Amino acid sequence: MKKSIFDKKMESPKFKAVYDEVSAKMGIGEEIAELRHKAKMSQLELAKKVHTSRTAIVRYESGEYDGYNVGTLARIAKALHKRLKISFSS
Repeated sequence: MKKSIFDKKMESPKFKAVYDEVSAKMGIGEEIAELRHKAKMSQLELAKKVHTSRTAIVRYESGEYDGYNVGTLARIAKALHKRLKISFSS
């Protein structure tokens, strides 16, 4: 079977590292947005519960933000009535 362009690119360790980093960032932001929507909460409402600004929540949900810290993620999880779980995988 012929490999796709993506599969060929993923064979490059440098490409894979960048892809994995971007995917992780987008995953966190997407998950925050999804949980917020499920909770029927606006960005402003979440911001108030987390004691931050709405623009900070916009940044966290953007998928381009890379300044997450455990404390902030824990406050977001608590505000959304979730537990923060951190894991490592290969």
